Formats: sequence, C-alpha cells, structure tokens
Amino acid sequence: MSDLIAIAYDDEFKAEEVRLTLAKLQKEHLIELEDAAVVVKDKNGKIKLKQAVNLTSTGAVSGGFWGLLIGTLFFVPLVGAAVGAATGALGGALTDIGVDDDFMRELGETLQPETSALFVLVRQVTPDKVLDEVAPFGGKVLRTSLSKDQEEELQEILTNRGISLS
Repeated sequence: MSDLIAIAYDDEFKAEEVRLTLAKLQKEHLIELEDAAVVVKDKNGKIKLKQAVNLTSTGAVSGGFWGLLIGTLFFVPLVGAAVGAATGALGGALTDIGVDDDFMRELGETLQPETSALFVLVRQVTPDKVLDEVAPFGGKVLRTSLSKDQEEELQEILTNRGISLS
C-alpha cells in the first residue's frame, strides 16, 4: 500500500524541484513512486495541476500501436490504428490512477498565491537517504496517510534542516 504525502512550498517552483529530485532518487532505486504531481497557485490565485504522466496521451500512443499492428494483420492498418488510438485515449481518460485531481485542487485552494505543493504516492522508500536529499527544500506538511508520529517527525525534519514556511 502506498503512502500519500502532500507538502507545501513557499514559491511556485520549489515543488517541481523536489519532484525532479525524487525522480532522480527513483532512478537510483531509493524511492518508488506510484504518482507525483505538483499544484501551483499563481499570483492571481489560479490553480494549475502538473501531472507527472498524462494517461490519455499514453493510452492513445499504446492503443495506436496495437491498432496498427492488428490492422496490418487484417490489411486495414489506418483504420486499426485510429480505432486503437481512440480506445487507448478513452481508456486513459477513464482510468485516473494516483492522487485524486479534485483532492489536489481542493488542497491547492488553501495555498497562498505564488506558492506550490507536491503530492506523492510512495510505494517504498529508503527514508534516511531520501530525507537527506529533500529536507534542504523545507516545506510544510499539508496532509499524509502516515501515522501521527511519522507525520510530526517528517515536519520536524523539513523544518529543522530546510527553510520553513512562516
């Protein structure tokens, strides 16, 4: 089971920096993410969601590939590719895995203008090594599925080793 962690940052770019740091750590097999998304609240108060993976386009590409392959077998490659792409896109649009978009928007509304938040679903982690990398960014824990003690410990690490939010 994955753990949800949502952390707010004091500028529009810091959450994306942390997400990129986590992606690097994932390549080093120090963390396994199920999902990672960034919410930015701009100076006008508009909320923007930045998903790590767009499932609709991924579905269309894979559907198009399989449609083309099957279409070629039955001598109708263009029709097969079109049907496969449409089916893949529809499947991707209807399959929203990861952190719920409405939840992220709702929590994003609580942010101050010109700030951001990172939402991650963590499957596995090597806590000490990952925390050493992300703690310097600071942040304020907004919500987690961690135990109360783990959540308090995470906030303490982010506050003491990083730049805390006021």
